[in-house]
Amino acid sequence: MNTKVENQSGTSVLDYGKYALAVLIAAAGVAVFYMMPQWSGVIRGLLVAVGFGLALVVYGLTAKGREAREFFSDSLFELRKVVWPTREESYRITGMVLVVVLLISLILSGFDFVISWLIKLLLGS
Repeated sequence: MNTKVENQSGTSVLDYGKYALAVLIAAAGVAVFYMMPQWSGVIRGLLVAVGFGLALVVYGLTAKGREAREFFSDSLFELRKVVWPTREESYRITGMVLVVVLLISLILSGFDFVISWLIKLLLGS
């Protein structure tokens, strides 16, 4: 467990400017895609991807961006602690799930058959 003390960093006016710049960059990438139909679709798609990439870089320079990077770093750190099942355990668990799903579906279809038979009996059909 990570026991770091949370640092409450506020959002500054400069961060709001960076947010606006990131949105403008992403919007410019999308605008180029639609405003330049004579260009190749691959080039226009790459320009959209570059626009969103640059927007992410600008967003990463804000306080929230730093918090997001720290969150993903901590997530990767915790992910390294996970004990993953072996291939045989995965096959065994998958087989058990399939058997349980099959049994429950058979039980539910049996209930459906009995209920529909009772309704037909009551309605005299």
